Amino acid sequence: MKRSEIRENMFKLIFCAEFHSSDELAAQLAAYLEEMPEVSEQEHTYIVEKFEDIKKNITEIDEKINGVAKGWKTDRMGKADLAILRLAVYEMLYEEAIPVKVAINEAVELAKIFGGDDSPAFVNGILAKLV
Repeated sequence: MKRSEIRENMFKLIFCAEFHSSDELAAQLAAYLEEMPEVSEQEHTYIVEKFEDIKKNITEIDEKINGVAKGWKTDRMGKADLAILRLAVYEMLYEEAIPVKVAINEAVELAKIFGGDDSPAFVNGILAKLV
């Protein structure tokens, strides 16, 4: 599986987490991963570990986003945009192997696919302020 495909699946899991209680997340994660075609054990482990790490650090991630989002706090953002931003900020803060420019570019690409018309510019603007 390509890195961009893993990133897309991570986005979908983060998005899904917005609609389920913490008690339901483990079952939702398992169900999602079960439906993924051709995922290796290594990719499965990577996705689960990163998803858990994002959940663990969500408060700090949201604080970073809220610190630069003028007039758009996380509780007002669209769920797709927020999930994309959370993933990108996580990669920027915690994934040393991923260059910041790559994290931003990939987030903008996800916003083009899953966000609204203004999402790519919105996501890019927020992330650019974090650099």
